[in-house]
Amino acid sequence: MLVRIVKLTFDSSKVDDFLINFDKNKNQIRNFNGCRFLELYRDKENPSVFFTYSYWDSEDDLENYRNSSLFKNIWKVTKTWFAAKPEAWSVDKIASLE
Repeated sequence: MLVRIVKLTFDSSKVDDFLINFDKNKNQIRNFNGCRFLELYRDKENPSVFFTYSYWDSEDDLENYRNSSLFKNIWKVTKTWFAAKPEAWSVDKIASLE
């Protein structure tokens, strides 16, 4: 399993637009082939900073999503709202405790 973490920093005037757009698309992202989990987090200190966590069956599944029309349409709009360059990490889950 691959875990994808993405840090998104938005112009403060575009945060509501992002949240509306995320809400509109979250189920399609979560139900994309190979996606097993999706969460959105907001930084407590800076309300314009968000993190997405998604779990993917494989790198190929993530790449298929990143090359899909779904991702391209979402990203085309979302990237216009950034106040800083997004950062992304692909990591392997080592342990999970509940």
